[in-house]
Amino acid sequence: MIKTLHKIVFIAFFLMISSQLFAQVLKGKVTDSAGLAIPGATLQVTGLKLGTSTDSNGKYAIKFPKNGAYKLRISFTGYQNTEAAVQIDSSSKTTDFVLMDTKTLLQNVVVIGSRSSVPRTNIESVVPVDLITTKDVKTFAQVDLTQILNYVAPSFSSNRQTVADGTDHIDPASLRGLGPDQVLVLVNGKRRHTTALVNINGTFGRGSVGTDLNSIPVAAIERIEVLRDGAAAQYGSDAIAGVINIVLKKITPYSFSTSFGQSDSKALGRDFSDGRTFQADFSKGWAFNNDKGFINFAGQYIKRDYTNRGGLDTRPLLYSAAPAKGALETEAAFETRYAGLKAADDARAAANGLDRNNMRVGNSDSKNGGFFLNGQYNFTKSSNLYFAAGYTHKTGNAAGFFRLPTQTTQIDLTLFPNGFLPFIATKINDLSFSVGSKGKIGTWDYDISNTSGENNIKFNINNTVNASLPLGTSPTSFYAGELLFRQNTSNLDLNKKHEFDGGFITSLNTAFGGEFRIDNYQIKPGEELSYSFGQPSAGIPGRLVGTSFTAAGAQVFPGFKPGNAIDKSRNNVSAYADFEAEFGPRVLLEAAGRYEKYSDFGSNFSYKFTGKVKLFGDISLRGAYATGFRAPSLHQRYFNNESTQFVAGNPTQVLTVNNDNPIVSQFGVGSLKPEISRSGSLGLAGKIAKTFTFTIDAYNIDIKDRIVFSSQYARERTSAGALIPTGVVNQILNTVDPNAQVNSVQFFTNAITTNTAGLDVVLTNKFYLGSKSNLLLSIAGNLNKTVVRSINGGDKIESDPTLKAKLFDRLERSRYESSVPKNKLNITANLTIDKLSFVARTVRFGEVTYLNAIDPNIPSNNLPVQLDQTFTPKWVTDFSVSYAANKTLTLTIGANNIFDVYPDKLYINPRNNANNLSGIPTENYTGNLDNTSNGRFLYPRAISQFGYSGRYVYAKIGCTF
Repeated sequence: MIKTLHKIVFIAFFLMISSQLFAQVLKGKVTDSAGLAIPGATLQVTGLKLGTSTDSNGKYAIKFPKNGAYKLRISFTGYQNTEAAVQIDSSSKTTDFVLMDTKTLLQNVVVIGSRSSVPRTNIESVVPVDLITTKDVKTFAQVDLTQILNYVAPSFSSNRQTVADGTDHIDPASLRGLGPDQVLVLVNGKRRHTTALVNINGTFGRGSVGTDLNSIPVAAIERIEVLRDGAAAQYGSDAIAGVINIVLKKITPYSFSTSFGQSDSKALGRDFSDGRTFQADFSKGWAFNNDKGFINFAGQYIKRDYTNRGGLDTRPLLYSAAPAKGALETEAAFETRYAGLKAADDARAAANGLDRNNMRVGNSDSKNGGFFLNGQYNFTKSSNLYFAAGYTHKTGNAAGFFRLPTQTTQIDLTLFPNGFLPFIATKINDLSFSVGSKGKIGTWDYDISNTSGENNIKFNINNTVNASLPLGTSPTSFYAGELLFRQNTSNLDLNKKHEFDGGFITSLNTAFGGEFRIDNYQIKPGEELSYSFGQPSAGIPGRLVGTSFTAAGAQVFPGFKPGNAIDKSRNNVSAYADFEAEFGPRVLLEAAGRYEKYSDFGSNFSYKFTGKVKLFGDISLRGAYATGFRAPSLHQRYFNNESTQFVAGNPTQVLTVNNDNPIVSQFGVGSLKPEISRSGSLGLAGKIAKTFTFTIDAYNIDIKDRIVFSSQYARERTSAGALIPTGVVNQILNTVDPNAQVNSVQFFTNAITTNTAGLDVVLTNKFYLGSKSNLLLSIAGNLNKTVVRSINGGDKIESDPTLKAKLFDRLERSRYESSVPKNKLNITANLTIDKLSFVARTVRFGEVTYLNAIDPNIPSNNLPVQLDQTFTPKWVTDFSVSYAANKTLTLTIGANNIFDVYPDKLYINPRNNANNLSGIPTENYTGNLDNTSNGRFLYPRAISQFGYSGRYVYAKIGCTF
């Protein structure tokens, strides 16, 4: 009996131990929706330091410490995270998991465009939303966000600018053909601050203030949602063209990538191997405290060298002015004498190393390093604390116009006997912090938050002079001052979903909220010699060359004066209501309204109505009508400075005055008021045969009281160059500048009414070619056209035809109507064969047109008609090959613009020729009959098509573990 009892106990003990030793194994496979294995996927047991990764075949195995119920989280970059409950008992388990491929099926939920808590995909959204995942942004070699979006999103346009002061380092961007300041940027659904820079030079987006998207590391981004619809009633000012919402990463595996590339171009008959770019990034998201919270860290560093696609200076003489033809001198004798002067001048240039390729026309030098933190902690199942913080430090070095030895009022020949190329060195710091809490109060969801941001830009000017100082005494470097913008936004959002059994309405989502925002804009002066005429503090008067005044301040960028310094703030309070109702399974209607009151200009009310009707299957008809507004930025209200700008290649001192300046009132221009918009859209969206998705949306946007930066009002002069005392502009400028050093004045004003109409189309399909092969094909296009319908400058300007013509000239009009491609088509194919991935993308950038400020089509203006120029559409093709060596390592090589495509070249007039030595007045050398600035600009810089750096080749290494 005792022996039998011992046997029973032994057997029971053995069975118990056996179950503990051999039963706790879970194994299986992780695949995508097509059944293809996902190597490197992470499986983490919630609450335990236990997990694994899938092998090259997508298989995994986890040994558990004991039987019981567990929760698994399965994740991989570019796929939706999945959580699953598993029961571990006395036998081995085999469980497979499927992760949804967000890029392939476009099934990621979008949060932009609706206040509803109901999850919807972009094809189910009531308004058009583009979804761009981390896989999209990491596929090609573009390393900063604006360039990525320029090639991925057809309705988005942005190009790097050149010889444009601070705009060389902050890319202006456009959505649906509108301005950089008419698209609102959010991060995790919270308003992102704009930059401190207002674009005042001759570039796309002139007069506007945008958001520096490149201050957000690409490594920190989980996905980007681009709402292509007016949304001021939902999100407030600036959302006239739409909203870009950047969603940050959460719990992710270790991810590291680095790439290196450079231009490899054969343009202009020369080999270019410049523009070397090195990039490195890192990201990782950790869960902590038994999965109650997470924190994600992501950082990125980019070093980009400059590119130069400038042409050769066509001026026959570099060291001396062109000779005058004697009254009795024959043409042959003059050309012989001129040729002798040119030979001597060329020899001197060769001896001193003065190259006719004396400009840098292309991308500036840039170093960009930054990081982002994103985190959350769950207090309970219904409440949490979340935060996000970022910092970016960017330095840049951009060239201006070369100063020749002949430009005597702008140069000190004792310091730079061969001329000089000045540089603007910027230091840009961008900081942001957001903290908030989400949860439930009774049956209502709440979200309370505070978001702060700051952007500051410091200007240092190098390799330059203050030409007004005594010869040989000028420094060659100057601190020119600082621009700063701060914003603090507090939000409270309440949301509740009502369900109804039966009846006309099946559900109603109700949302209310409020916002309080404070903006602050500052201009800080530079050192005295960066702006002064002479050195007044030391009793040193400004230098004259004969009777001509020399240029005050640092050449290329005179510093901000104490008189320019400002520190201005404003606040606004807003409240909104949003109702979204479902009428059965087929009809969805939404109405939203928002009231805002600004401390500096008053109030505004915007509203929006949207609707969607499911026609059949998964195909829906959707539409929207909205009013909107954009508040004038503090920069537009208060920016003021003096700068040296080149008009038709000639330097001019330009005074920019703000709306508080008496000069503006003398022109009859009042204080700035908000831009008001009315927009409508209508489209189809849906899915066919499970893999084919499409969205087709037409839109129309009317905007009145658009704020423009006026053309330059120059002093009136006689044909001989003498000032006209009775000239209106002369009389106005003499009140602040009796010495006539300032040649022109410009300012901001609500002056134009525009209409923008267009069509967006996005088609995507995935083809399954086998167990380990698939092809993803997408076609996306945008058509848009903007027309300036009216120009109104106020009573005084309207009553004077000369003032009216200068308020908003043909050049400024072309910046709005034709400087962004009228259409863009993106065709992308992604072929995966086992461990290899081939990606090809070709983008057709539509035509753009440049118009000269003065109409060359009027014979009396005596200008060549080629000053107006249309640049034809071009196809730019990218290609890359990736190899997944194992579950952690991916190698990529590729080329952007593989066929080395450039825009059309600028027209160059035959008289603009270095060998033109004619003395005949109608045939002699002149550089102002085309837009090349004496031959040095070969491609257009005042419009935004696709840039002109040419082919770029690169290699990339990516690790995920």
